[in-house]
Amino acid sequence: MSLPFRKMNGLGNDFVVLDARAKPLAISEAQARAIADRKTGIGCDQLIVLERSPVADVRMRIWNAEGGEVPSCGNASRCIADLVFDEKQAEIATIETKGGMLTAKKAGTHLVTIDQGKPKFGWKDIPLSEAFPDTRHIELQIGPIDKPLLHSPSVVNVGNPHCIFWVDDLDVVDFAKVGPMIENHPMFPERANISLAKVVARDHVLLKVWERGAGLTQACGTAACATMAAGHRIKIIDAKCKITLPGGDLLMAVNEDNGHILMTGPAALDFEGTLPEGLL
Repeated sequence: MSLPFRKMNGLGNDFVVLDARAKPLAISEAQARAIADRKTGIGCDQLIVLERSPVADVRMRIWNAEGGEVPSCGNASRCIADLVFDEKQAEIATIETKGGMLTAKKAGTHLVTIDQGKPKFGWKDIPLSEAFPDTRHIELQIGPIDKPLLHSPSVVNVGNPHCIFWVDDLDVVDFAKVGPMIENHPMFPERANISLAKVVARDHVLLKVWERGAGLTQACGTAACATMAAGHRIKIIDAKCKITLPGGDLLMAVNEDNGHILMTGPAALDFEGTLPEGLL
């Protein structure tokens, strides 16, 4: 069976998008890994499958490169919203995900604002493996006990679990080595996305992300949302903030009326093709 695909990206965080709205498509972890493989497959950080939704314009399912299905992907949400804008000739799109319902608005040519919803700060909602009544900072450190390199991260769930370490230097640790260790720390029963965040001004943060199931990434939309939510909560970030990732900038905001996190950034279509035989 030949199956068309789109290759898309948001700030370099790239996706293979399959459309299963006309005919259902079952995806196994092995198939997701095969498509995501950059040597033998198409290559991507996440595989996205579009399905019909009874409550939204489209349902979006997400598999990370390692093959596991995850609830949310902020950069992919912008890409899918941009597709829906073109299909509907509209400036508003709704997307159903396992992480919740999303509303997107057109913010310019291939520029999208996503309402990521209200962040969850309760330790059971993140989730954590032990109780922390205050998740603005939790007891977790990396490095020597008397002088840890990383410590006291903020934790939050914005569709995915996130752990943010506030640092003065984004290169304080070898993130490629430390990232997977923290992702799989017993504190996070569902694993977590790990971020290093450097606040350079109240309206500007530099961010480096180790994404659960994908590794070091050019950009992670939900990590930017998590950083915005956590930083505003502990009063080190203003209600509007630019977050700079290796792939570029996202413009973030907190709707102070309802606590929702708003993310504005680009969406790009790289190319279209047909999956080679054997990948599905």
